[in-house]
Amino acid sequence: MTPEPIGVALLGFGFAGRIFHAPFISTTPGLRLRVVASSQASSISAAYPDVRVTASPRDAIEDDEVSLVVVATPNDTHASLAEAALRAGRHVVVDKPFTVTLDQARVLAATAEATRQALSVFQNRRWDSDFLGIRDALHAGTIGDVVEYRSEMARWRPHVRDRWRERPGPGAGLWYDLGPHLVDQAVELFGAPDGVQATLRALRPGGGTDDWFQVRLDYPTRQVVLASTLLAADEPPRFVVRGTAGSLVKVGGDQQEQRLIAGDRPGHAGWGQDADPLLIVRDGADAVPVPVPAGNYGHFYTAMRDALVHGSRPPVSVAEAMLVMSIVTAAIESSATGRVVSVVDLLSR
Repeated sequence: MTPEPIGVALLGFGFAGRIFHAPFISTTPGLRLRVVASSQASSISAAYPDVRVTASPRDAIEDDEVSLVVVATPNDTHASLAEAALRAGRHVVVDKPFTVTLDQARVLAATAEATRQALSVFQNRRWDSDFLGIRDALHAGTIGDVVEYRSEMARWRPHVRDRWRERPGPGAGLWYDLGPHLVDQAVELFGAPDGVQATLRALRPGGGTDDWFQVRLDYPTRQVVLASTLLAADEPPRFVVRGTAGSLVKVGGDQQEQRLIAGDRPGHAGWGQDADPLLIVRDGADAVPVPVPAGNYGHFYTAMRDALVHGSRPPVSVAEAMLVMSIVTAAIESSATGRVVSVVDLLSR
């Protein structure tokens, strides 16, 4: 007998909920999108006619057909909504960032343990085509020992928009938006750094939140630099990785977000394929292009389903979420004080 699909409540149908969550929840076998909490009733009903819509997150959380709650609301509501869902006996996925503060993250971790509910963070960019290509090349030892890793996500958005991400407030700004992605990818490859040194700046005229950052993660034998800007009219490489036997360069980024925005859906022909190759450079010779694997954010929800059905490990563990939040927090403290901040010291406070 085929088991009943896991009922899912999606809280929020803004950019994250509409683009990154609903399409993958609704196309993952074994999951069923039951209810969406949002004021955008007409848009949701047009796209997902069989899904109930409510304006109340609490109503969605308490729906009897729901076992998994996905929190895709503004960042400053993540902690309270995730805690409410855990206490209601629901498993929870939180869109990045996990929380706004490290103390909030500690509360969620403790609540998940006390309620025995699964808790994970949607770090979808572990399944970016560009990152998968870099990861595979490093695991194969293609460039020897890594000594330098540069990861940049750059955008051209010169005008400040009137939206919560760009207005001053808890959880706003580019670092909270893209920083957790870059941090998560780095620690997936290299583990926890010893120290964090960061500069977060608002460079656009009229900007009230950071729209530029450069963050250095210190390791005993390598340096990691994470960067982003909203004032890049050029296209800097997505990754540059240097090692003792050569370098890796990936110029173009994963195309899943662009395809989702254009209205494409997971599972369509060529989903996640990336025509831009990874370049391997050795001894100043011509770069050797190597195809990268196809990206697929749906792997997150497949793994989350399996964790709930079979008791396997969630796709992103609470410990991993805590480490990312500690680095996010350390960067904010470093930028404010000008000091290198120890991740171990921060976690032990």
